[in-house]
Amino acid sequence: MSTSTAAAVDHAETPEHAAVRLAAQRAAAAAPGVRSAGGPAVDAALRTMAAALRDRTDDLLAANTADVDAAERGGMTGGLLDRLRLTPERLADMAVQLEVLADTPEPPLQHFVRSLPSGERVFERRVPVGVIGAVFEARPNVTVDVASQVLKARSAAVLRTGSAALGSATALVELVIAPSLRENGVPAGAVQLVPTPGHAGADALVGLPDLVPLVVVRGSGEVTRRLSALGAAAGTRVLAHADGGGVLYLDASADEKVVARMVHDSTDRLGVCNRLNLLLIDRPAHDRLWPVAQAALRERDLTPSLPPHSHRLGHEWALDAGNEAHVTVAEVDGPVDAALTAARETSGLAAAVCAEDEKAATAFIDAYTGTGVFWNAPTRLLDGYKLLGLPETGINVDHTPGPRGPVTYLDLSLRQFVVLPPD
Repeated sequence: MSTSTAAAVDHAETPEHAAVRLAAQRAAAAAPGVRSAGGPAVDAALRTMAAALRDRTDDLLAANTADVDAAERGGMTGGLLDRLRLTPERLADMAVQLEVLADTPEPPLQHFVRSLPSGERVFERRVPVGVIGAVFEARPNVTVDVASQVLKARSAAVLRTGSAALGSATALVELVIAPSLRENGVPAGAVQLVPTPGHAGADALVGLPDLVPLVVVRGSGEVTRRLSALGAAAGTRVLAHADGGGVLYLDASADEKVVARMVHDSTDRLGVCNRLNLLLIDRPAHDRLWPVAQAALRERDLTPSLPPHSHRLGHEWALDAGNEAHVTVAEVDGPVDAALTAARETSGLAAAVCAEDEKAATAFIDAYTGTGVFWNAPTRLLDGYKLLGLPETGINVDHTPGPRGPVTYLDLSLRQFVVLPPD
């Protein structure tokens, strides 16, 4: 018995681990059926899901209202409630994204690489993982985003969401996802939702590499790093969406109207990872640009955190319950210092430069090593659907080779080489 299998057996003694293992086994049993159903069947199921989101809007909103009411009674703060809440508009957006994904042409399953000197032909092929897990925060829409991406990649899914969203996620699986799969000849058990709340379920999911070899993990940096370490110890591949926090650098060449727009457009939602979190201002232009930025923050009812700071510069306000309506402000010495500060003090999720001087903007872009960099455009654009026209499972900020940035179904397959006889 392998170490990972033994660990799974040991963990099965607790109800949480037993529930996760059962969900993983059911997903594994359904996975071959997803692969054999084929692309047209999966795409048809996605379109049926979109229709179900529209047809069952009232039922879905009722389930979500119960979650939101319970969260409010429990003291959940505004930014997190915003993540949790579904609205008719958000359900409509989810439906549109499903239809876009269904209509997205897939790249060829196999493509030619080269012919060997001996004549054999080398091809590269995409192979489904089988079962992909996902741990994500209390955001009901992510249930559909992740499930649709995994299905499009011809795998089955095991989903574990935050306890506050469990009712909403259950409704989405039972009323939208499972019936749509069944109706189109795809195993309804291909999307499993871990039914038990609590962190033990997340721990268990990253500890079953024999059943769930790949897990996408989203959430706070502390939790995500812990799950990544647990997964690494167990032999599970973890794609981690950890700390976030967008950075905006105001260069001395910045136009004041663009500054106001950038600050405004970067702060439309406070509970998301790509919102404006750290505002850096070129020292020589501080007295000119700070009043403009300050006015834009005031319009959004945001409080600046000014020097000297009692927290680290990259402190992520979106995850600071009750204090989401803050933005950290600091001065820097030009675009290179700004880029290096952004990379050093934050997770490297995304940074934007506001500048009219192309040399300054280029210097910032060249010096910044994070996942996304923007010139006179807000970091809120770092999103799979906005950038790539596809829903995402998360945003990977690894500093090592592999899928980085918005992770879509194209990143959720295995690479296989096929060698065929000479033509």
